[in-house]
Amino acid sequence: MTIFYLVLVLGLSTVFWSLVGLLRLSTELGVRGYEAVERFKVRHAGTLNPFRTLGDYLPTPLENMPQEVPETRRHRSRGTRVKPWSVAVLIAAHNEALVITETIRTVAVLVPLHNIHVISDKSTDQTAEIARAAGVRVLDLENNRGKAGALAAGIEHFDLCHRFKVVMLLDADTRPAADYLKTGLPLFDDPTVVAVAGRAKSIMTPAAPTWLGRFLVFYRERLYIVVQLLLKYGQAARGANVVNIVPGFASMYRSSALEKINVLAPGLVIEDFNMTFEIHAKKLGRIAFHPQAAIAYTQDPDNLRDYTRQVQRWILGFWQTVRRHKKQWSRFWLVLTIYIIELVASCVFFILLVPVFALSLTASLMLAAGEHSDLLVFVAGVLRPQDVLIGVFIPDLVLTLLAVVSLRKPGLLLYAPLFPFMRIVDAVLCMRALSEAFSASSSGAWTSPARRIQRSTV
Repeated sequence: MTIFYLVLVLGLSTVFWSLVGLLRLSTELGVRGYEAVERFKVRHAGTLNPFRTLGDYLPTPLENMPQEVPETRRHRSRGTRVKPWSVAVLIAAHNEALVITETIRTVAVLVPLHNIHVISDKSTDQTAEIARAAGVRVLDLENNRGKAGALAAGIEHFDLCHRFKVVMLLDADTRPAADYLKTGLPLFDDPTVVAVAGRAKSIMTPAAPTWLGRFLVFYRERLYIVVQLLLKYGQAARGANVVNIVPGFASMYRSSALEKINVLAPGLVIEDFNMTFEIHAKKLGRIAFHPQAAIAYTQDPDNLRDYTRQVQRWILGFWQTVRRHKKQWSRFWLVLTIYIIELVASCVFFILLVPVFALSLTASLMLAAGEHSDLLVFVAGVLRPQDVLIGVFIPDLVLTLLAVVSLRKPGLLLYAPLFPFMRIVDAVLCMRALSEAFSASSSGAWTSPARRIQRSTV
């Protein structure tokens, strides 16, 4: 039983795609090493001394060497490199006066100001005025259309798909890294790539003002690390292409594909799941993702009310999208179906975890007190303390250790004992959203979480 619980906590999909990711990583490292040696041979042809080692010829690390690849080693499908001035940035904003200035400032480092387009979705604060004063293009909507509606309006109003090669969708609280385009645009060299999924990281400064707020931000950052490193990296491998979300917070679309995507899908609370599903349904091309490319920082909720509302909205959007799209006989839908089965089973397990454990513990105490029956023996063995420790807390701790190593923040371990209880909260929200997905629709109107004033460091 302990192994069964461990599988429910980690998930077979997580294990499988982690292995695929490791295979992809080893392949990439092998190719990188081979290309570095080839560059070394080209540069030092005819000058090699057999009594010197390879390291003697390399004054800088291999990864810091210029990335020219001999023509014979270039991928045959490589296309023309997209330049930053060919990228449009589209920001949908609703009452984001506290954060829009810093977001525009960071984006302006990547592209010219006239490439930045802010859609104020009936903001009642100074969002539109601040954006205009910053020198970017602004569309001020009179009706709250929701994020999807704002994006669709901006794409049409500014004719982005015909004026630019790539459109970058950005949330108003997102700050792309300084090398976002430098690392992300090369993924479009492969002409089969139609979208680049950005890598999400939580903004840690300013820190949340309360202990609970810091706990929620760390928990969200752990989720980002687990999903992106253990699942998405493998799912985005060239032979797989089964990524189920190109996150709307900071991702890029090839314009020729974006104009074929129905951004404004009626009845959905969020747009990014639907846009991703459309890529697969219409067979538009590959979704690229790499943990070291297209990195952006986002401000996550630091209070329980905003956290639950945001998670509920995200999960509801996922279930609504699954309901909306017609099932197909495809690799994507096979992987998605397995994921859904595991997700529901895991949610049911976490929802029942505390009451079933309490029942099993009570039965064990009754047996210890001298009472005996086959029913008590069975109930006592359903979820023993060692099952909870080995099957729940230890595997969850492994996920936390991965986050600690990735973030280099050992202090995160202090929160580790409480993370399984947050998974219970997530499970309740997930199952509630599942029921709502088949009984309610949405106009897409939105209210952003409470924002913290951003600083220039992340």
